[in-house]
Amino acid sequence: MATLDTLKRALLQKASATTSTQKQPLSDEQYRVGLDIFLQSSGWMTYQDFIVPQLIQLLGPLFQSRLRISVLEIGPGPKSVLGHLLDDQKQKITKYTAFEPNKVFASKLKEWLHSNPFPCLEHAASINLSAFTSRFDLYKKPNPDDERFDVILFCHSMYGMTHKHEYIIKTVNMLVEQPGGGMVVVFHRDGLRIEGVVAHRVTSFPTGIVSIVDTDKDLDRFAQFIAGFSAQDESLRALWRSVCRDLGRHDTAQPGNLLFSAPEIMVVFTRNATAWRLSAPLMKENRKVKNREAHLRLPCGIVQPTGIVDVQDCTGWALENKTGLTVMGGGHSGHCLWSNIRAIDMGTLNKAHVIASGDTKPGPLIVVESGCRAGDIIRKALADGLTVPLGARPSVGAGLWLQGGIGHLSRLHGLACDAIVGAVVVSVESGKVLSVGYVPDQHRPHDAVPLEDNDLLWAIKGAGTNFGIITSITFKAYPTPTYTVQNWVLSFNDMATAKAKIGEFDNLIAKGLPRSCSADAYLFWNKDRLHLGITMFETSMATNCVTSVALTRAYKILGPGKSIQIVDSMSVFDTEMYMSEMHGGHGGGKTSSFKRCLFLKDIGESKIATILLKAIENRPTPLCYLHLLQGGGAIGDVPADATAFGCRDWDFACVITGVWPREQDGTKEETAAVRWVYQISGILLPLSTGVYGADLGPDPRDAALAVKAFGPNLMRLARLKKRWDPCNVLAYACPLPAPPKDPKVIVLVTGESGAGKDFCAGIWACLFTKSNITASVSSISEVTKCEYALATGADLNRLLNDRTYREQHREALTAFFQSQVEKRPQLPEKHFLNVVHSATDIEVLFITGMRDKAPVATFSHLVPDTKLVEVRIETGSEVRRVRRGLKPAKDTLKDKNYAPQDEKDSLRDKHDALKDGENALDEWDYSPSFVFHNDDEGGLPARSFFQRQLLPLFHPLFQQLAGMVRQIPDFPKLDINFRHVLGISQSRGGLKLCTSLLRAHCTSDWTQISSIVCVETGGFIFASALALQVDVPLALTRENGKLPPPVVSVVKDTSHISGVTGQDQGEKTIEMEVGVIPKGGKVVVIDDVLATGKTLCAVLKLLIKAGVARNDISAMVVAEFPFHKGRELLYREGFGGVNVQSLLVVGGV
Repeated sequence: MATLDTLKRALLQKASATTSTQKQPLSDEQYRVGLDIFLQSSGWMTYQDFIVPQLIQLLGPLFQSRLRISVLEIGPGPKSVLGHLLDDQKQKITKYTAFEPNKVFASKLKEWLHSNPFPCLEHAASINLSAFTSRFDLYKKPNPDDERFDVILFCHSMYGMTHKHEYIIKTVNMLVEQPGGGMVVVFHRDGLRIEGVVAHRVTSFPTGIVSIVDTDKDLDRFAQFIAGFSAQDESLRALWRSVCRDLGRHDTAQPGNLLFSAPEIMVVFTRNATAWRLSAPLMKENRKVKNREAHLRLPCGIVQPTGIVDVQDCTGWALENKTGLTVMGGGHSGHCLWSNIRAIDMGTLNKAHVIASGDTKPGPLIVVESGCRAGDIIRKALADGLTVPLGARPSVGAGLWLQGGIGHLSRLHGLACDAIVGAVVVSVESGKVLSVGYVPDQHRPHDAVPLEDNDLLWAIKGAGTNFGIITSITFKAYPTPTYTVQNWVLSFNDMATAKAKIGEFDNLIAKGLPRSCSADAYLFWNKDRLHLGITMFETSMATNCVTSVALTRAYKILGPGKSIQIVDSMSVFDTEMYMSEMHGGHGGGKTSSFKRCLFLKDIGESKIATILLKAIENRPTPLCYLHLLQGGGAIGDVPADATAFGCRDWDFACVITGVWPREQDGTKEETAAVRWVYQISGILLPLSTGVYGADLGPDPRDAALAVKAFGPNLMRLARLKKRWDPCNVLAYACPLPAPPKDPKVIVLVTGESGAGKDFCAGIWACLFTKSNITASVSSISEVTKCEYALATGADLNRLLNDRTYREQHREALTAFFQSQVEKRPQLPEKHFLNVVHSATDIEVLFITGMRDKAPVATFSHLVPDTKLVEVRIETGSEVRRVRRGLKPAKDTLKDKNYAPQDEKDSLRDKHDALKDGENALDEWDYSPSFVFHNDDEGGLPARSFFQRQLLPLFHPLFQQLAGMVRQIPDFPKLDINFRHVLGISQSRGGLKLCTSLLRAHCTSDWTQISSIVCVETGGFIFASALALQVDVPLALTRENGKLPPPVVSVVKDTSHISGVTGQDQGEKTIEMEVGVIPKGGKVVVIDDVLATGKTLCAVLKLLIKAGVARNDISAMVVAEFPFHKGRELLYREGFGGVNVQSLLVVGGV
């Protein structure tokens, strides 16, 4: 199936060869008819599956950050594609301008606009009947008074346009300059080449297909639409029809139609499109790469760093200009180059250093810069009698080792990524140089920041291309072996015999091999016969190898093979059957290829063997083949979650390789080979145990494969991607999904043993579920119990399920946990996040078993997008003893079987009894969000509490209020995403909604409140409106000098947020009038936000100084930003007992 670009070239060639051809531009009507044919076929699917979804996703954040959106659309056709945006997005469009020179389209566009698709236009839409290219002087300097737009859209309107580069720059200069800027969006058939400008984002859609009815009339109209001009004589039209029929594919699913491939691309530019200069050196000519896909792309310059500083320069440039980067190692990846995206060629960083075993604790090491190739490393190591288990080809680079690395030593020593013990990384989050894991002192940059966090090293070992730019890797080295290599090539006349032989190879040879041996297989077609090629590699530390038991068994099953070769670690590369036996050395080397790799077990099983044989039988080109690399052994020794490479349970890696002669690049043979690879991958995917991520990229066809690329580690990697590459600088690596959203609400259910925490949590989760809100319960203490059982030999099952047994171990468990925290202070945070991250697709998570004081203050910053509340279960001590299976305290002294443990329990429970009531919270000096008294039996009180306190957390009005908080990027400075909370008051009905929620959800009785304390400045807005509703007077807090004396005052520390905005230049004093709050009065503090907590902390100190009792103070804020740890500050400053409520929880900084 040829592409539309291939078809266009062929049509133009025929026209050029016809001397009598007169090129007549298409009339408006001819263009309309051609477009109708295109869209009425499956061409509209490209809009449905790609263009519309991409626009909705792309424009979402921009539209959310603006109250008004202005749009310029060039060549919209009879109807703007923007009409398919979401309703709330269309309502943001207040200005629409279009250039549509086709009079037929312009007329229909005006008719469509009369249907009011953009209901909030402030003026009538402006439709210009002239071409955009005729109205603007390309070389005129932009004028500050020129008209500006938020969005400029070219949707299939750059065809035939010359000077594309200049027009992109022109339109970029027409974008608004406000924070966040705007964007120029281009949709075009793949192959668009715009030199010298940097893209903000590039997305491809390679699966588009156009289906045309195979009639002379339809083909004539379609061919001239693709060619761009009409054929005046019948002879050329006949030639064009013949070209269409030769290149189009016939499909039994669509008889009577011709199918053409229509790959699509979206390129997005911002005002940074021309900001492409940086100090790091650029290559004068683009480097030629091995991969066919990458070779066709035109990057916006390739940087050749001379050191780490240049890599940092590139990273800083990408972060500043909000664009991506690609990284080139060996050049084998199809995603190492992308059009209009800057690339870093690491080839100049190509040194390798061998460190003898006596010099390092881990043993012999090899430190390699990331521009090294596998052959360079093996050659260097071989000179010292060492090796590293790298890939099977000498030309592969760091991209392979960081994502797995399957080679001849994998069964003996593991994957290449398993040998990584450390790395030097340039962070794409901060631009800093990080030293991760073990890096020898002499190879650690002087300014490298040692990283204690093992998560990044874990991610590098299997998914390393996603988390930073690796400049050097430290490998564990092994003694170099000698290889004995034996090849067999078997041919078959029928599939049944071939299938039986595959079964024998799998079950009688491969499964019985020791780890020192591996057997690879190849399925290919040659000279009209199916062939099974087998290569056995055996490693030995001896220089003179003898025939092994494994080889002897193979001879009995496979017969005599080729002559045995005994080679070293470098020469073994040349023994690959791919290089020596297949198709004359793989087509003589003048071929292009495309591959994907899946992991399989039991390849000799009938179903899998049949699929493999059918795949080769139906190959689209003679050179396609399947390569089966043996796994098992040391690969499977590593637990699936020990490294990012989570696919460990497989017998063979099946590399599905489509190959075609290089002269057929860009033809239907190439398209067919690529399609074959994906078809076979799709058939094998349900039967596979995983997918090799090294080949995958942002191609949509890879999406289903990428889901199985990392085994059980996918979601953990997704979260780490957000943490270590928040701006998606490395967007063109193996795709990771967006991290799963944490629960909207987390309820920490706390209380003494026997209070009924699990019972209440279970009831509440069930009630949420019945309300169509997904909920679950998890115990944070289960991990501790597992570790305790492992350390002490206690029965884990009884610890989890037997209350009496658990009570016997309670003190020991507590001591064990405390000792673990002393060794690992971050352990509570780790346990908390593990519980949260295990709760996927859950809206409400109840967590029991918490042992931490002030858990909301302690953990809320870890889940900044989630509302974290605590419900403390209060129960009398006697009730708790009964529920724990202990005797009432009054009976213990009468019992002759009374034991010391009962005495300890009695004393503890007496102490607990003293804590019951008001004094229970004093020891903690913090106030839980809610207190539930659970002395009564049965679930009725818990149900009532649920209706009063928990279910209202999901009232739809909260979502409505959250929608009024706009996110404004790069304000007040670059890389700050400002949440405009005060914008609520500027939204229609916003202030009324907000104050009604503040009134309804305050835990205090408004009739008992004597004053509403409002905080300057944001708090004034909401407090004033609230005071009017509840008829409570205000108590103003202001900066010094703004209130008449006498006043009481305190010093407020500067927050780092105020420092960012430039508002705070040092400490400030805040004041309140003396006597404004009556003696003994209760107050509610109202403010717009809680971020660092410094403002609220100062106000609370002011109130205490004014004589207000702590237990008479509560606070409410409209929006809380947990990231800044405001509650933690309040707790440290002694205000943990003040009940602080927030209507909204907002993520980010």
